[in-house]
Amino acid sequence: MIHGIERNNAVAQPATILLVDDEQEIIKLMEIYFGNEGYRVLTASDGLEALEQLKKEQIDLIILDVMMPNMDGIEACMKIREEQKMPIIMLSAKSMDIDKITGLSIGADDYVTKPFNPLELVARAKSQLRRYYTFNEGREHKEHEWVIDDLVINTDTHEVWVDEQPVRLTPREFAVLELLARHQGSVLSMEQIYRQVWKEEFMESNNTVMVHIRKIREKIEVDSKHPKFIQTVWGVGYKMIKP
Repeated sequence: MIHGIERNNAVAQPATILLVDDEQEIIKLMEIYFGNEGYRVLTASDGLEALEQLKKEQIDLIILDVMMPNMDGIEACMKIREEQKMPIIMLSAKSMDIDKITGLSIGADDYVTKPFNPLELVARAKSQLRRYYTFNEGREHKEHEWVIDDLVINTDTHEVWVDEQPVRLTPREFAVLELLARHQGSVLSMEQIYRQVWKEEFMESNNTVMVHIRKIREKIEVDSKHPKFIQTVWGVGYKMIKP
């Protein structure tokens, strides 16, 4: 869902993460890890620079250090929360519970103490972004999008993402997936799917739907043999999970 990946009809535009820290070693380290995950990364060395970035850019998530010159993370977080709702993860060398409580009470969504594991920070950022979009708070979740856990289906651009990563589907595969998403929780028979997607009469010996379901699962499921999104209801048909 982020950098190096531009939004067009084939792939998804990356999410933008703003890294705010006066320690350049930490900034460079996080740029590498988030960049490797495909995110678009912007940086700032203090709260004032962060606020200036917010005036110019559309930010999806902020990682904000507490101890910084000019304007610290606590004051910056409070000012950001006056107008913005994107997730904020606070970073601090302080590990006392009162420090964490302070950070969370002023509007931060998560609190990570230094030193930290970069992979854990990336995982926390992904979790916050997924939750943000799922609850209709982010720019990626719109009326023409279906959000099912970490699966996002854009019916306007015919784009699909799983865990913020773009997934390429054929037009027919997308049509099947969209149909199931529009009927989340309901079981659709192979005949119903075939008639609505292919616009033709269904023959009992036709396994076209089964083949397409298998191909879709191979692309969107972590384990296609134990599908998470598209479930088989034996003797009836298929259904998309309903969160």
